[in-house]
Amino acid sequence: MTAHLDPHAHQPVRHLGAPLGEAKGAVVLLHGRGGSAEDILRLAKPLHREGLTYLAPQAAGHTWYPNSFLAPRESNEPYLSSALRKIGSVVAELEAARITRDRILIAGFSQGACLATEFVASNPARYAGLIAFTGGLIGPPDANLHHEGSLAGTPALFLSGDPDPHVPWQRVQASASEFERMGAVITARRFPGRPHTITAEEVELARTLVREAFPLTNEAHTR
Repeated sequence: MTAHLDPHAHQPVRHLGAPLGEAKGAVVLLHGRGGSAEDILRLAKPLHREGLTYLAPQAAGHTWYPNSFLAPRESNEPYLSSALRKIGSVVAELEAARITRDRILIAGFSQGACLATEFVASNPARYAGLIAFTGGLIGPPDANLHHEGSLAGTPALFLSGDPDPHVPWQRVQASASEFERMGAVITARRFPGRPHTITAEEVELARTLVREAFPLTNEAHTR
């Protein structure tokens, strides 16, 4: 597939943490519009757990798709499909390293949160977790958000300000409801008046999910 049809295919994937062959689990981090893999990898420090590998793919031109996630899907092609394939290739690389999906957590901010949410719903399985820092399922306001399959108890954390200039709280709520219908275990938090960013409180909530998703051996023994 040519670069014109698959613009993100050959973009780099940045890495921190344990080598793939030694990792006990993985966190895939997806940056927002105008951001970079290096930016979102800063979350690897507060979300650090011993034995985890952290992977962050880079979007071509620093944007995963050109228009709002609420625009008609065809207006975001071929970028949107390419972005979802890019995440799929990262997950496939992890699976090739014998890191199964129940040990893969996918997280993102803004545009990256929308992609993370859409990827998990479109590729349902028991994941280690989903963290959507200001994002939701992709499609226009009147879209049918229904997805087939089961998330089998995947913990999913939806965090957003309200009002947000890019992501309406109603879409966050609707996405959380669809994830719950698919069998995910939902935590949704609304932050009135919060600007379009990730706050320390949200990072702490994410850190708790990561800690619970990837308990250390000594922690598991003391439960």
